[in-house]
Parts: sequence; C-alpha cells; structure tokens
Amino acid sequence: MAHVNRTNGGANLLALRSHNTALVLDLLRGAGAEGISRLELAERTGLTPQAVSKITARLREEGLAVEAGHRASTGGKRRTVLRLVPGAGHAVGVHLDRDALRTVLVDLAGTVVAERCTALDLGAGAEAVVTVVAGESEALAKGVRGGDGAGAAGADARSSTGTPELPAAESLPALLGVGVALPGPLDHSRGVLHRVTGFPEWDGFPLRDALARRLGVPVVVDKDTNAAALGLAVAGERGSFAYLHLGTGLGAGLVIDGAVHRGARTGAGEFGHQVVQLDGPPCGCGDRGCVEALCLAAVARGDLAEAARVLGIAAGNLIALLDIDLVLLGGRTVATAPDAFLRGVAAVLDERARRAGEQPVPVRAAPGEVAEGAAQLVLGPLFGRVDA
Repeated sequence: MAHVNRTNGGANLLALRSHNTALVLDLLRGAGAEGISRLELAERTGLTPQAVSKITARLREEGLAVEAGHRASTGGKRRTVLRLVPGAGHAVGVHLDRDALRTVLVDLAGTVVAERCTALDLGAGAEAVVTVVAGESEALAKGVRGGDGAGAAGADARSSTGTPELPAAESLPALLGVGVALPGPLDHSRGVLHRVTGFPEWDGFPLRDALARRLGVPVVVDKDTNAAALGLAVAGERGSFAYLHLGTGLGAGLVIDGAVHRGARTGAGEFGHQVVQLDGPPCGCGDRGCVEALCLAAVARGDLAEAARVLGIAAGNLIALLDIDLVLLGGRTVATAPDAFLRGVAAVLDERARRAGEQPVPVRAAPGEVAEGAAQLVLGPLFGRVDA
C-alpha cells in the first residue's frame, strides 16, 4: 500500500482543508449526480460568490468536482452546475467483530464499490488479527492504486465534455485511510483498546498505531456502535437518536443534536452493561443482570419475544435519561428477525409512553452496516464532520 507519511490521527488527515471548503464539499455530496450551482452554494453556505468560485476552482483542479451541465436561471443566464467526483478518493471501512471481519471500499459519495468478508477469531491474538485486517484492507485498496501506488481519480473524474480530469499533484491520495470499528470499550482519541468483554488480552493494545504502521495510511478506530451511528447521521438521520446493536454483544451509538456522543473519555454507549436485574445471571463484564447477558441468554434459548422485551426496557431507560427522538435497531441478531424485535421493543416503549401521557418514541430497523460507518470515520473530516 502506498505510504503517505501520515500514520496517526486519521481524523486530522484533512485538517488543512478550510471549514468553508468542507461546507462546499458537503453540499456537493448532498446534491448527488444532479449537482448544484455556484449561486446555490453561495446562498446555502453564506459565502460570497467570489469565495465559492475560488473554492470550486480549486476542487476542480484537484479532481474532486466537475461541471455537470447547466440549469436555467430566472435571471436569463444559465447556471453552470457542479457535482462531486465520487471516485476521486476512497476509504476502507472495517467491521472487526468477535468472530467475523467485513471490509468495504467506499467512495466519496459513501457508495460501497467493493467488499470482502471472512471468518475471524478476535481471541487469536493481536498480531494474528492485525495481519488479517491489514491483508484484507490491502486487497481492497489495490483497486484504487495506480501503477506507482499513488492512485487516480478513476472513471468518474470527467469534465462535462467527457475528457478525463485527473487530480492535480497536490490533490488527495486515492486512499484516504482506513476506519476500523469493533466492540468496545476503547479510547477513540488514541485508538487504544480497553478490556473488550470476553477478550481481556486486548486491554491496552494500540490498534490504531499498529495498523497504521502496517498499512502506511491514516487509521481511525472507534466502537462499532459509534461508527454505525455516524454512518446513519451522514446518510440523513436527523436530530437525536440511539442506534442499538444486538449481535455477538449489545451496545449503543448515541447521536445528540446531529453529533456522535462519545463522552469525556470516549466511553459512552456501553448500553449492554446497564444492570436491570439485581443478582441476575453473570455477564462477561463481571457484573450480574446486565441487559446484554439477559438478551443473549433469551436469544440462545430461542425466546426472541423475551429478548425484545428486555431490549425495550433498556431502551426505555435510555429514552427517559436522554429524551431522544428515535430508536434504531441493528446487528446480526436483529437482522434474523427484525419484525419480532421491532414489535417487542415498540410494545414496551408504547406502554411507558401511555403511562406518562406522552407520544411514544418511534422504533425502526437501521439501514446500512457497521463497516460503511467505519469508512465515514475517515471521510467525515473532508466534509466537515468534526464528530468523526
């Protein structure tokens, strides 16, 4: 993989880009293939037309934007429309689960252009796991590297006349970095794992730096639930919501007022380890009666209605604490029977709301996957997502 001499702090990869440029890029991304005019960019960002012209000229030089035709104007002169070039940059997203690994290659628009899946044992040891993750990431990255390893903008980088527009020499590398999402708890800011439930040998391991040294590109590490929540926010979920992920474990990703909430020590969202049954069954975290232990036990004996009821009770506690607008359910266990979990959780929340004389908080199945959200950990800063 091409070495870009940046191995730490993937969130700082694009820090040299101005806030104004990020605003423009985010609007270009949101406009999609239809594009957006410079006048509209100025109106929606509050920037002067001159500032927008300078920014978009630079983006075109770098291969990040191209002209996409014209649009009629009420003033008589047709407006030139610009669009983002999705293939001008890519990120790898990694979902490192306790027993499986899924990696995706995502373009600037957030579209998955390639993916790989393989079995993996998180308990096999750090060296073995890092080797597998690096190998899968490199296999995907080959698709965006040129012959010299520097990469190119790809087939999407074309002007309105169809002539290829390659990025200038100072443009972004074709592979911006690798985002890794896995079960917590962990230190997002340093990319260091804490005592992952059931895998104490990972405690204190510097996963971000270990992978960055192997890959030679920036790496960002976060909890699987935070990555998924970020992906949902980028995809258009608004306001404050909780993403509840039930798979091999149970956790939550919290988005408050549009930003991922990680807490003062980046440890927020350990939703599965709230105790709801005193002296209940032991949990892998060392406590008893945790929501995770109760849910997984119910799933193991085939009682999905009970698993959904317990999940609903815990979700109700979260709603009472944070007054969120929406609950989204995801994870491989939910995916096996989404209707059962949606009905069960909604029934608990509806009953709680009825007793309080309030409208129930809606519950929906979450679209998308964790790996896609992990890629947004890398792409976020480019589009002004400082919470990435």
